Amino acid sequence: MGKDLPEEIAAELSQRIGRGEFAPGARLPSERDLSAHYSVSRPVVREALSHLKSDGLVEAKAGAGVFVTTNREPRFFRLPDVDIDETDSLAQIMELLMAVEVAATRIAAEHRTEADLKKIRRELLGMEYAIASDRLGDEEDFAFHRAIVAATHNPYFMSLSRHLEKGTRNVILTARTNTKMNLSVQLDAVQAEHQAIYQAIAEKNPEAAAVAAATHLRNATERARMYRRR
Repeated sequence: MGKDLPEEIAAELSQRIGRGEFAPGARLPSERDLSAHYSVSRPVVREALSHLKSDGLVEAKAGAGVFVTTNREPRFFRLPDVDIDETDSLAQIMELLMAVEVAATRIAAEHRTEADLKKIRRELLGMEYAIASDRLGDEEDFAFHRAIVAATHNPYFMSLSRHLEKGTRNVILTARTNTKMNLSVQLDAVQAEHQAIYQAIAEKNPEAAAVAAATHLRNATERARMYRRR
């Protein structure tokens, strides 16, 4: 696990709740047990649980522990699966990601630390290695964008990003699969777009970072359209 440990633990616990591993009304493991399971301190676990509480997934009961909520009104939404052949659906989802990703990238350029930058670069190099190894690199791509959101140090951006995770992963997987299968000559261009985003964040240039992120998303949308025309 990386620097944003509470977010990563919260995301995994959220997935376990979603899979039914912890049913509605079930008690989560204690802070001590979760701390041992994830090999982190109890304050890290406490912060992760706080994220889940703010999302309405769990509730604390004095003296009893933390429980998965029952009969709750969802406090969040998730993106539907993306059908690359549904032009309107793809365009609308990309518009949403444009609003979130561009803003997050701008803020990350302002607030990032050296540790944040190191993590973003690690994922950038991971994508480069994936291309050289003839792999999709979708996991590295998602991790790159997640690292940027973490670099905002804004818990609301991080929470929103977590709720959009399934849809974002699907968009990235679909985009990279189609680029590799149908537009392989574009792979270097995709990597260059990510490099431009990284460079602007490294230089702490919010405007350049926002432009680079917007350019990447517009080009990703156009590549999807190019695929549909083939």
